[in-house]
Amino acid sequence: MTRIVIIGGGPGGYEAALVAAQLGAEVTVVDCDGLGGASVLTDCVPSKTLIATAEVMTGFDSSREELGIEIDHDGDGIGDTVRGIGVDLGKVNRRVKRLALAQSHDITSSVTRAGARVLRGYGRLLPNPEADGSRRVSVAGADGEEHELAADCVLIATGGQPRELPDARPDGERILNWTQVYDLKELPKELVVVGSGVTGAEFAGAYQALGSRVTLVSSRDRVLPGEDPDAAAVLEDVFRRRGMNVMARSRASAVEREGDRVRITLTDGRVVSGTHCLMAVGAVPNTGGIGLEEAGVKLRDSGHIWTDKVSRTTVPGVYAAGDCTGVLALASVAAMQGRIAMYHFLGDAVAPLDLGTVSGNIFTDPEIATVGYSQSDVDDGRIDARVVKLPLLRNPRAKMQGVRDGFVKLFARPGTGIVVGGVVVAPRASELIHPISIAVDNSLTVEQIAKAFTVYPSLSGSIAEAARQLHTRKLAGEQ
Repeated sequence: MTRIVIIGGGPGGYEAALVAAQLGAEVTVVDCDGLGGASVLTDCVPSKTLIATAEVMTGFDSSREELGIEIDHDGDGIGDTVRGIGVDLGKVNRRVKRLALAQSHDITSSVTRAGARVLRGYGRLLPNPEADGSRRVSVAGADGEEHELAADCVLIATGGQPRELPDARPDGERILNWTQVYDLKELPKELVVVGSGVTGAEFAGAYQALGSRVTLVSSRDRVLPGEDPDAAAVLEDVFRRRGMNVMARSRASAVEREGDRVRITLTDGRVVSGTHCLMAVGAVPNTGGIGLEEAGVKLRDSGHIWTDKVSRTTVPGVYAAGDCTGVLALASVAAMQGRIAMYHFLGDAVAPLDLGTVSGNIFTDPEIATVGYSQSDVDDGRIDARVVKLPLLRNPRAKMQGVRDGFVKLFARPGTGIVVGGVVVAPRASELIHPISIAVDNSLTVEQIAKAFTVYPSLSGSIAEAARQLHTRKLAGEQ
C-alpha cells in the first residue's frame, strides 16, 4: 500500500488526505492545532462569522435610511433617530470560536471516516531518502513522544502566519493580529487598522459596522491596491461615507502601547491614536524549522516553497500545497493544490492548476467578487478584451432593496465574444460570481449568457444585461 504523510491539516492537507484515502493509500496527517488549519480556526471561518454579525448591523442601518424602518423606543409611535441597537462582542466571539471548533471537528470526522490517521504533533522532513527512494518524517507528538513515519510521498501543507513588524509586536490585548481579535470581550471604541489589503479592509468594515470608530492606515493610494480599481473606489467611498477615517499614502513605522491606548507613529512623523490597533500587514509562510532546505526543497526568497503546476517541489516524492507555496492565498486554491498533488502521485487523471479560472471574494460590505482576467490585464495589454460595467443603480431589485453601491463588469474577447473575466460588487457578490465563473471555466460566449433566462427582478439580471451589451457591441464591430 502506498504510504502518504501530510504535514499540516489545513484545506490543502485535509483535502489531499480525503483524495489519497479514497484512492486506497495509507494516509497519515500530522497536525499541531486541529484540522482545518488557520482557514477554519483563526482566519476564514472566524472572520466571516464575525462579518455575518456586522452584515446584520449594516443591513439594519441601511434599512432605516432607505426603506423607512423606524424603532419606537417609548411607545408613542414615533421612531427614534438613535441607532438603538448594539452588539455584545464577547458573545459574538464565543459564537465565532464555537463554530470554528465545530467545523474543525467535522473535518476531522470526515478524514478519519475516509480511513486516514490523524497525529497531533509537529512534523519535520528528514534529509536522507531511503534506498528505495521513500522519505521519512519525524513527528514530535503532543504526548511528548518522538515518532518516525515512512512515506512514499510527503505533502507539505503548513500554511502561514501573520507578519509582524519589528516595532509593532502584538501583545494580544491592545495591539492585535487577526488571530487574536476573537479574544476581545468588549468592542474597541477606537480601532486603528494598519494595512488596507483584503484582511485589513474586511476587519475595518466589520468593526465599523459593529460600532467602533475606525481609522484605516493605507500605505498605498487606495484601499485594496491589488484589486479591481473600480471596485476599490466604490468600497473606499462607502467606507468614508459611513464615517471611517481612511488615511492613504500613510505607512506605520512603530506601534506602542500607552496604558489603555495605542500610539501609532507614521513614517512622516504623524501620530494616530486609538484604544486598539489591528496589524494586517500580510503573512509569512510556515516553512522554517521543518527540514525543507536540509532535504533539498527549494524555497523562494520570500520563504515560500517553489512548486510546479501539479504541486511538485524540487525533491522527488515531496509535494506542497496552500499558503506555504505563495501561489494564491485562498482556501479553494490550497484545496485544489492538495487534490492535484495526490491525483498526480497516485497516477489518477489530473489537470494542472489553472489560476485563470479561480474565483475569489472579499467579504466587505458591499462584497467584491472576481474571476478570470482583470482590468489591469486589459489595461496593460496582457489580453485584448472588451469591457462593460453596469452600475447596480439601474437594477430594479437593487432599487427595491435600497442598494446604491456596486456594479457588474464583464470582460469578453473581441470577435468570439468568449467571456474571460468578471467583477461583481454587490451584496452577496460571492454568490453572484458563480455564473460568471461557469462562463469563464467553460469558455461560454456573451451570447450564450445573454440568451439564458434570469429571474425578474434579480441582481443576476445585471449579468445578463452586461452580456447583452457586449454582444451588441460585438455585432456593431463586425458591421
